[in-house]
Amino acid sequence: MGCEQWREVLSAQLDGEESPEERAGADRHLAGCGDCREWFDRAASVTRRARLSVSAPGPDLTGVILDALPTRARRSRRARLLLTLRATLGLVGAIQVVLGLAQVGRAAAGPHLHAGGPLASGHLWHEAAAWNVAVGAGFLFVAARRTPPTGLLPMLSAFVATLVLLSVNDLVTGRVDTTRLVSHAFLLLGYAIVVAMSRPGLRPGGPTPRGVEDEPRWRIHVEDEVPAPGLRLLPPPHPGTARHRDRTAA
Repeated sequence: MGCEQWREVLSAQLDGEESPEERAGADRHLAGCGDCREWFDRAASVTRRARLSVSAPGPDLTGVILDALPTRARRSRRARLLLTLRATLGLVGAIQVVLGLAQVGRAAAGPHLHAGGPLASGHLWHEAAAWNVAVGAGFLFVAARRTPPTGLLPMLSAFVATLVLLSVNDLVTGRVDTTRLVSHAFLLLGYAIVVAMSRPGLRPGGPTPRGVEDEPRWRIHVEDEVPAPGLRLLPPPHPGTARHRDRTAA
């Protein structure tokens, strides 16, 4: 055997994995090879330093992690608040649907004036009723589901903003009765509830107001430890380089 093979045996000897025959042969080789003796001394010094080095312990973060977790009382308050908002939104949605259906069967003649004639006036009346029914159905849909109402919020915000501006203009110009504007209160209440339910702190599965999730996502998997392969110190093929090779037993 050449020096490279004997150094594999010497590396196994440093890890305590050599056989008695290998140890005896390695001792005989070291007695007659000065290069391998020098290599073995350096390898033994490196192994000894690696085994005696002590890693510095890190800070104990157990208390910080436990303090950051939301308490059971806080989760219970959030759950009750969310349930109340969903129930109220469902009631508002039902009222909005009833108002829209009642508007469908109501005559178009009223305080609203339209320049397109009776046919256009009647169609605009029915179109507004369809919007009321659609918004009420959207409220019921959001109240029945546990997912955040983020998809409904942009459309509903544009609709409410436009309705408020037009209602103020009609009220100032005397084109709408105050009793008609009262029916918009249910729409505004439902919109406010949808905005509140869209907040990250109230969304199911979303983060708490402090930015910490209700349930930790990390898990500890306890498994049998797989033994790490032994370190083999081999002579570098070129100066300034290193090589690692595993020696498997047949």
